Amino acid sequence: MSCRAARRLTGHLGRRGIFLLILGVGKTCWGVSFLVDPPGTDGLQLLTSLCDIRHWSWLWIIAGLVTLSSAFLRVGRDWFGFVAALIPPSVWAIAYLAAVIVGDYSRGGFVAVWYLTSHVGVICWAATVPEYSVPPAPRRARRGKGG
Repeated sequence: MSCRAARRLTGHLGRRGIFLLILGVGKTCWGVSFLVDPPGTDGLQLLTSLCDIRHWSWLWIIAGLVTLSSAFLRVGRDWFGFVAALIPPSVWAIAYLAAVIVGDYSRGGFVAVWYLTSHVGVICWAATVPEYSVPPAPRRARRGKGG
């Protein structure tokens, strides 16, 4: 992609759109990784008691694609992408907290707090950031022009 095309894309997406685009790609890739090479399921017994981890990968993939698609919507209409981005890490955090409570995975509390802060918290914060919260720099007068 040329620099000009990249500038045009970032101008079109804005800060919120770029954030949603990055999140969407990341969540989609994370979900695909569960399909390609499923990890261990320590702490995810609540989820895997309902269905296989490969089925849960589709939660990440679909949420990632919705998040990615929302990057191209106008501010105010992009809210659905933020909601979609919240769902997988919230579900994982609940599963890890449940594993701690029932005694299946003592480390789960730390993992849950990580999901709640580095994913859920950051997404909630980014959803509230206005597109242009910093006023544009004042234009300077051109030298040698007018009086």
